[in-house]
Amino acid sequence: MALLPGGMPDGLGQDDELLGTTLEQTVMVYFADTPDALYQIEQWYPTFRALDAKHPVVIVLKDSRTARAVRAKVNLPVIVVARYTTIDDLLSRSSVKLALYVNHNPENFSNLRFGQLVHVSLMHGDSDKTVTVSNQTKAYDFSFVAGQAAIDRMATYSALYDAASRCIAVGRPQVDEQTLQRQAVMAAAETSSRRTVLYAPTWEGAQPSAAYGSVESHGPGLVRALLEDGRYRVVYRPHPLTGVRLSTYGDADRAIRALIEAAADASPTAGHRVDVGVEVATSFASGDVLVCDVSGVAMDWLPSGKPLVVTRPVGEEALIARTPLTELVPSLEAQDVDAAVDLLTQQLENDPLVAERARLTEYYLGDITPGASTRRFVEACDHLIEVRDQEMDRIALARAGR
Repeated sequence: MALLPGGMPDGLGQDDELLGTTLEQTVMVYFADTPDALYQIEQWYPTFRALDAKHPVVIVLKDSRTARAVRAKVNLPVIVVARYTTIDDLLSRSSVKLALYVNHNPENFSNLRFGQLVHVSLMHGDSDKTVTVSNQTKAYDFSFVAGQAAIDRMATYSALYDAASRCIAVGRPQVDEQTLQRQAVMAAAETSSRRTVLYAPTWEGAQPSAAYGSVESHGPGLVRALLEDGRYRVVYRPHPLTGVRLSTYGDADRAIRALIEAAADASPTAGHRVDVGVEVATSFASGDVLVCDVSGVAMDWLPSGKPLVVTRPVGEEALIARTPLTELVPSLEAQDVDAAVDLLTQQLENDPLVAERARLTEYYLGDITPGASTRRFVEACDHLIEVRDQEMDRIALARAGR
């Protein structure tokens, strides 16, 4: 088989065997991406399992390679549909009422055309990037968002969109899972005299307006300064897509890894490491302070109660929404990375913003009691399935002329 352009599904679907069959599930998760984007759906697996206990869930994919990876991780029905006509045929006799989407892949429109479904955008994180206020959000009937902060952000930065009625705050179910995992990791973790700086940047972004990543602009200088200072353990958690679009980001990523590897070899007991292929809760549990970019990582870190510093993007097109969090937490300019150690030490030793961050946690994430967000998610799905049934009844009456 010829090589495929990056991001293109392989088209190896189960279409022939699916024609004439029925989907018995009530909820469809539609994910059209290749394996590079698996991180976007993987974070939702525990939530989909919880939803499946009440409303059966099927995951519909367009790529057989993605399907192999998904089936290995989640015990839910997974099908691969390559042709539009197959979806038409399946949905013409199926029980699906609710469709969920974890990104804005253009291929979503092949499924959005079905009016008998309620279509809900979940996305794969909440952040103060202005690109999260995408006009593409209007394509969905509703959006599940983390908290009031996301609704306010949409209302402020999106034109001709009724955020109050179309955004439903469900919290971050991922935080439920992360909290439980973090508690287990911390209970098993070895104590150390060194405090840990977790550096968890985002990738370079698909276009200049989404270029919030700091790997190239801040990363090597920041990590070098921390390692040379010698007081801290450094944990680097790169984004899975780092370097896929810009080779310079890949070069910077390799430079950071080399710095950490050399420091770990020189001082094996220091615990410097690169976290790849581990749960985010593991990285979070080991961190005493977070350095991240404008991304969803900052929101998910809030329940830890620990300090954070957010980098400022160097590109002029990557705008930051003015929100309570971006106005509150310290920001790190690229030219100031040499002084970052002093800033992080101040945050660790004094944590002057701890009370303000705690007040913001509910604004951004709602109730963070373990399990609360997952319950709100399932309840929101319950409600929208009822709304869908009522709408189908109304349409049937209208067509009957009553």
